[in-house]
Amino acid sequence: MIKNIFKTHFSLLVSLLLLTTVMTSCNDWIDVKPTNAQVTDDYWKSKEEVEAVLMSGYYYLRTAVPTLIKWGELRGGTLYSLSSNETKIQDFTVRPENSLCSYQDLYKVISYANSVIYYAPGVQAKDDTYYTSVLNAHLAEAYFLRAYSYLILVKNFRDVPLVTVPYVDDSHDFNIAKSSEDTIITQIKEDCKTALATGAARGVYSVDWETKGRVTKWALYALMADVCLWSEDYETCKEYCDMILNATDAFRPVFLSNGNDWYTLFYPGGSNEGIFEITWSSALNPSIANNFSSLFPESSEGTLRLTTVAREKVEAETAEVAANNGISAVTDESVVGRMLGATYKKTNSSFVIWKYNGDDVGNVRSVKNANFIIYRVAEIILMKAQAEAMTGNMTEAATLVNKVRVRAGLNPIDMDEASQMDVQVMLEEILNQKDMEFIAEAKRWYDVLWYSRINNKKYRDDALNMIIIGNQTTNADYIKSVLTDDNAWYLPLPQSDIEHNQLLKQNPYYDSSN
Repeated sequence: MIKNIFKTHFSLLVSLLLLTTVMTSCNDWIDVKPTNAQVTDDYWKSKEEVEAVLMSGYYYLRTAVPTLIKWGELRGGTLYSLSSNETKIQDFTVRPENSLCSYQDLYKVISYANSVIYYAPGVQAKDDTYYTSVLNAHLAEAYFLRAYSYLILVKNFRDVPLVTVPYVDDSHDFNIAKSSEDTIITQIKEDCKTALATGAARGVYSVDWETKGRVTKWALYALMADVCLWSEDYETCKEYCDMILNATDAFRPVFLSNGNDWYTLFYPGGSNEGIFEITWSSALNPSIANNFSSLFPESSEGTLRLTTVAREKVEAETAEVAANNGISAVTDESVVGRMLGATYKKTNSSFVIWKYNGDDVGNVRSVKNANFIIYRVAEIILMKAQAEAMTGNMTEAATLVNKVRVRAGLNPIDMDEASQMDVQVMLEEILNQKDMEFIAEAKRWYDVLWYSRINNKKYRDDALNMIIIGNQTTNADYIKSVLTDDNAWYLPLPQSDIEHNQLLKQNPYYDSSN
């Protein structure tokens, strides 16, 4: 599969010239699907052609969103599926033949990013309007797209093939062994640093939607904080969080501290809190529906639905916020904050994920065009809280958590109590806030997995319990028995790649030859 991805999709480049005709009008480019054509020496001659290839990376990242949501949610105990294909992932019975093990779209993103990184510098000799600042800005976007794709691959598969050069011709060797997680993490960090080193990564674009819908320096800071937290490099994580939280730029992402503004994150989207979002439509073209509406329909529970334990948590928060606001009769419209009427609504006995469905007055969107948020400032605040807790700074961690709690309408953590908390208690509170804040945003499983790994697996049993109490489709003893093997916490590599790549070895837990 990797060979086919890099060969076939490099051969799409000439056809992507079609995209350059729409680059000046909103984000229409992201709705033009690349088509096959033969690569010729006539390509890579202008900055417009570079941008067209770059935009195809965004296109395939957007295509991947339903898979990203399922990967990030199904095993975490907050959302579950009744689909037999998807149940196998949440029950840890998935096999390499399962279509949800495919990482094809992310390797397409990587392929386009590699092409830009490799070929774009040579375009300057052919296009005297391709200024170095523009070239470096394009490279910054490409480095982010590659690095982010690899971080998601690491979080799901751990060890995967690391490819950093584009397909050039048939002499290229496509038998590629896996690289270790440590090697890939090092590459991700280097990509982020390289992208930021020139100072060309944009802080803002001239077109409003692009400031949130394309990579900025803020997105690179967020990605670097993310990968440092994942790799337990907590001091560096804090540094990159602070580059966002302490920024003074006139146009910068900022935390929306007023709970009444929470829903603007999703409607209309592109809020000041957003850092990087996958977009579908804009003010100029609002009629483009996203590709994950079937996961969260507006009037019934969709493919992904709240688990029983998650329902109890969201209802408990709803009740607490109502009490804090003197509300005795709770309705979808009566509670400020992030829960009832925002994150979810109740339809008869169903709990419907609402954040992607409604408008600003509680009605169903006329077009299901909600953005998918990759990073926003609330996550940066809670990432830093995790890093502060892991370095023993409990009052600093509590101060950060309280920003999110207070916005949600919850009582703040008492600072005297916070100063006496041990690390595990503080981490449980942080992860609970992340769970509630980011429901259906593809974050939960990665937080649970991170928790299971840190401090030499000190909190593994607690993380395992989070999985077990939320699982509704298999029994606890089975999950415990499977997850005694570290390899079972990760997905198997796609069977088609194992069959076609002579050097690629399967995740040992799924290797039938052992």
